[in-house]
Amino acid sequence: MTDILTGQEREAQLAPLIADGWAMADGRDAITKTFRFANFVQAFGWMTRCALWAEKWNHHPEWENVYNKTTVILTTHDVGGVSALDIRLARKMDALALQG
Repeated sequence: MTDILTGQEREAQLAPLIADGWAMADGRDAITKTFRFANFVQAFGWMTRCALWAEKWNHHPEWENVYNKTTVILTTHDVGGVSALDIRLARKMDALALQG
């Protein structure tokens, strides 16, 4: 089981994500980002690649897709907030988005 991130560890791990467009979600301990793609097929392909990693790591995002835009919210429900699992999946999502 993973623990909620706190203190300096939390700040250190969140800072690079915030710099890459992630933000704290309103009203809860979660991070969010909206990814935009050229079209629906690219957005859906990215979601599929992300889903494979999410399933492998047993850590699933909350997300919504409308055409070429996918909004993601990551939080670890078991601990009630942001954990290392969220940081890991956010980094993977960013990397997959760069791959096209």
